[in-house]
Amino acid sequence: MTAMPDFDTQSPAAVRAAIRSGAWRGYTNALARGHVQGNLMIVPAAYADDFAEYCRLNPQALPLIGRGEPGSPRIRAIAADLDLRTDVGGYMVFRDGELVDTPRDIAGEWREDLVAFVLGCSFSFEAVLQAHGVRLRHLDEGNVSAMYVTAVQTKPAGPFGGPLVVSMRALRAADAIRAITVSQHFPQFHGQPIHLGAPGLIGIEDLSQSYGGHGLTQLHEDELPVFWACGATAQMAALQARLPLCITHHKAHMVVTDLPVDDRLPA
Repeated sequence: MTAMPDFDTQSPAAVRAAIRSGAWRGYTNALARGHVQGNLMIVPAAYADDFAEYCRLNPQALPLIGRGEPGSPRIRAIAADLDLRTDVGGYMVFRDGELVDTPRDIAGEWREDLVAFVLGCSFSFEAVLQAHGVRLRHLDEGNVSAMYVTAVQTKPAGPFGGPLVVSMRALRAADAIRAITVSQHFPQFHGQPIHLGAPGLIGIEDLSQSYGGHGLTQLHEDELPVFWACGATAQMAALQARLPLCITHHKAHMVVTDLPVDDRLPA
């Protein structure tokens, strides 16, 4: 069990410092809730333009927040002190389409030809949903949203393609309607849901079997499963692409940026 933090949990700089030092090893969904969090994807420069095109073709799953320069572990436009080699807290290292390591930092893996991408994450709109009166039971219970691999195929680009991954939230009907109304105004955080109810219609046979084996998976009788496109889609694309090296964040350990989340809806 993760110890209670002794740093300012709502300061993105403090959160990154705690992750960097090893003082925080937990998930980031309850931290820096007024700031944008993102999925991480790092590929060799030879594949970077193809991946950028893959994001363009699949904007609901992969909304681009920031792109680094080759060899740089920093994207100063999203956080001046961010070091993507140490500040994420958990990583997945793929070689030739196989997961080979889940290190706490990737300083030893870093190369001068690597290009980092940060993609929008649904953690960023959970605080927005709550601000607009949507109850998120998984947060009330100290959990995270579950993810699932669907039968829906993404639009391919270069070596990248494969199934859409979704995140699921268990919502009462009124909350589901409100969540759709609110989230459609935040395309940078995946926008509106892609599906609600009947998981089998998108190829999910068993809600108890989540991608990564974590998250709230049990519904109450008065709840519907509501599914949003998820940035973990990039991880499935990395498996299909079989790149010589690809690095992503580990489950629920996101890139914490300095970008503010504006929870206001259009007038």
